Amino acid sequence: MTVRILLADDQPLVRSGLRVLIADHPDLDVVGEAATGSEAARLVGELGPDVVVMDIRMPGMDGIEATRRITAGAATTRVLVLTTFDEDDHVYGALRAGASGFVVKDMALDDILAAIRVVAAGDALIAPSVTRRLIADFVRRPGTASERSPRPIEGITEREREVLTLVGRGRSNTEIAQDLFITVATAKSHVSRLLTKLGARDRVQLVISAYEMGLVTLPR
Repeated sequence: MTVRILLADDQPLVRSGLRVLIADHPDLDVVGEAATGSEAARLVGELGPDVVVMDIRMPGMDGIEATRRITAGAATTRVLVLTTFDEDDHVYGALRAGASGFVVKDMALDDILAAIRVVAAGDALIAPSVTRRLIADFVRRPGTASERSPRPIEGITEREREVLTLVGRGRSNTEIAQDLFITVATAKSHVSRLLTKLGARDRVQLVISAYEMGLVTLPR
């Protein structure tokens, strides 16, 4: 299946470079470009891309607000935030807005392409420089539940609780399967059911839920 991509960056050179890079890969296809956040949100409605590669700092509506609008209105389009900035506040803003991935522009090009594929497949990816500590700190911030009290866990089985705990610890489906002595397909099935039951868009939101539910201990 070809991944349909919208590039959103106010720098034409960056968009051009990404387009040339992506053109060499038959499973990836750039269907549009946007120079502003508002243009990106509009084009998502018109083109229905699988993934938006979104810069944060753009004139007018920034990438975080554009991400918020896209994830609120598009059921299938996912956003991969690509920026030169990896400060905590940008990560928090991207996660809160519903981004499925966060990578920085100085990553290897192959890693950026891999990130696009990961996000398109419905998984979530955060750059190695952005650790689980950031997600834990995000959960602590105003507007989240962890500081007040753990969220109750309702409607999930004991096995799903175990899987959610491991997802919160950053374990992959393969690692979850090894830890619980189940097949990778079964682990993936449990994760899919958790996404549905908890109303989560992707793995990032499952990690946040695991912290909010008190299944994962916040680092000190």
